[in-house]
Amino acid sequence: MTEFEVIAKYFRRNKVRSDVDLSIGDDCAVTTLKPNERLAITTDTLVSGTHFLPSISAADLAYKTLAVNLSDLAAMGATPAWVSLALTLPKIDHKWLAEFSHSLFAVLDRYQVDLIGGDTTGGPLSLTLTVQGILPKDQGLFRHQAQVGDWIFVSGSLGDSAAGLSLLLNNCKISDESDRYLVRRHLRPTPRVELGLVLRAFSRCAIDISDGLLADLGHILECSQVGAEIELDNIPLSTHLLAKYSEQEARHFALTGGEDYELCFTVSDDKRSEMEKILRSQGIKVSCIGRIISAASGLILRQNGKQVPLLAQVGFDHFKSV
Repeated sequence: MTEFEVIAKYFRRNKVRSDVDLSIGDDCAVTTLKPNERLAITTDTLVSGTHFLPSISAADLAYKTLAVNLSDLAAMGATPAWVSLALTLPKIDHKWLAEFSHSLFAVLDRYQVDLIGGDTTGGPLSLTLTVQGILPKDQGLFRHQAQVGDWIFVSGSLGDSAAGLSLLLNNCKISDESDRYLVRRHLRPTPRVELGLVLRAFSRCAIDISDGLLADLGHILECSQVGAEIELDNIPLSTHLLAKYSEQEARHFALTGGEDYELCFTVSDDKRSEMEKILRSQGIKVSCIGRIISAASGLILRQNGKQVPLLAQVGFDHFKSV
């Protein structure tokens, strides 16, 4: 089977969006933006053995590849629209491709996104996605816009994905509901697209937690030139995480583990109450974990009302072994 036959069989389908003028099959895709819209673009490469375990199923790989990129759009408050996929395969495996493409399109349909182009080639398994979303001209969530006095929130619970990865890396027997939950949170994180859209009306600043809370919050502090005070007791930990690990271990996963793909965002005091009311009405869980303070104070961690030493801000580093 040729490259073009693979694309035609597994990756070409009818478009779901009216703003796609030209899709797969030409030298470029062509899309349309309305006059008061801006384009948010993110590109990500995932390499087998570096970004995902070689044992991952095709369905889980397709899901996670899309989810982590949709999470980037969520962190900007963008509406997902289009994606292109460059897929490098060691061989043509029809069963693998069928599972991968079925899972891929299930996620695309869930978020009303069109696959509009890409490439296929032979080589070690890797994927590169470029995902594009739409922002209203005068709205968006940006790392450099946190202000002193803002409250700091996170969505969902933290540390689950890192704990799930630990179970997989240590070849632990996945034997109970908590094990399955943690592994599922690693393999199938939830991109907080709906939350990102709500936050456009309340927040100026957000980031998705891919490298660990301390590392990613640190990006906000650096870009906004501010500090932060974090209450460790307020960091949300799931019952499943606490069922498998001590509170200290669970908190360490939450602070430094990464790959939760929850949102960390800031909200001014005057907008906090209304935001919390709307999120509760929509069933979106968020937790206030601290406040933005002056840059001179740096990052302060507190527990039980007392300041505690900073943990090493361990986050994922693509070149740490080089």
